[in-house]
Amino acid sequence: MVKKSIVRKIISCPWPGDDPLMIRYHDEEWGVPVHDDILHFEYLILDAAQAGLSWKTVLHKRENYRKAFCGFDPAKVARITEKRVARLLQNPGIIRNKLKVRSTVTNARAFLQVQNEFGSFDNYVWRFVDGRQIVNKRRTEKNVPAKTKHSDKMSLDMKKRGFSFVGSTICYAYMQAAGLVNDHLVRCFRHDIVQKS
Repeated sequence: MVKKSIVRKIISCPWPGDDPLMIRYHDEEWGVPVHDDILHFEYLILDAAQAGLSWKTVLHKRENYRKAFCGFDPAKVARITEKRVARLLQNPGIIRNKLKVRSTVTNARAFLQVQNEFGSFDNYVWRFVDGRQIVNKRRTEKNVPAKTKHSDKMSLDMKKRGFSFVGSTICYAYMQAAGLVNDHLVRCFRHDIVQKS
């Protein structure tokens, strides 16, 4: 007698769809609390690049961004010259938007100033959630807001410090990615896992 194998379908957030890169990002990274400044900078830059575009578009260019922007090392990115910016704008592997490319350099410089003032960007950014991940209990994607009072506050403060492309919606996307908030749906298998990270 042959036993039937039981296939268990994992319940997940629906937004990754069936794209393998999106699924891997959701299953391994999205919402995990970040305490590494290089990764904070990477998420900030990629979320800024996403403005007006889909996350899928940006995620598929992530490796190209790593190469173009010095492995997301803010000290190296801060030294990028206008001549190099002009070359980057010819790079088909990244989003060739002049304002976004220039803002990456501007944001690297602001990022370094924050590190200098607070000891690390991590120390600075976690203050916006009182040092603890906000764990939401959202049941559907319709319940997930585009921004919150926390992202409003972060956006306002970052703009004052010279960051660009840090509107409240971009800040909230960054907060979700960097695990400052847990917006995995309650039925998603990752909801409880990232909460314990």
